[in-house]
Amino acid sequence: MITTRDELRAAQAPLKQQYRDTPESAMAAVHASGTFSEPGITATVETWSEPVRAGLHPSTGGDGADACSGDMLMEALVGCAGVTLRSVATAMSIPVRSAEIRAEGVFDARGTLGVDREAEVGVQNVRILAIIDADATDEQLERLATSTERYCVVGQSLKTPPTVEVKRL
Repeated sequence: MITTRDELRAAQAPLKQQYRDTPESAMAAVHASGTFSEPGITATVETWSEPVRAGLHPSTGGDGADACSGDMLMEALVGCAGVTLRSVATAMSIPVRSAEIRAEGVFDARGTLGVDREAEVGVQNVRILAIIDADATDEQLERLATSTERYCVVGQSLKTPPTVEVKRL
């Protein structure tokens, strides 16, 4: 487990050099999969720890018994932003005694339900808030925020919607 600036540098230095020398080796695959193994309008998503059944949000007709994909997106943001912020803080030699990371946003149900074609489909006004206990100046906190926003893979991925392809079995 990496806990210090020197350990972080030691772990990342050879990777950074490899990616400079061979840029194509920096393309890291990520994936997720799911099935329609549960009844109803749900998708069972395989996660790192156990399957999660995602279903309709109450604002789109769900009963709230299933995970909301929008909340799962916020969870992914919290994980990525948290790890990114902690990496940046470690690289800056800012010991963080404790932290709470939150992600929030809203979505207009009219868009996803097709009620209003002008209504945006997707989570909007996404905000990540990190409340940390650390001896850091205002300038360092700003740099932590800016660097976390810049280097958070999940956050940056929201700039471009995914392509969707449906094939026959």
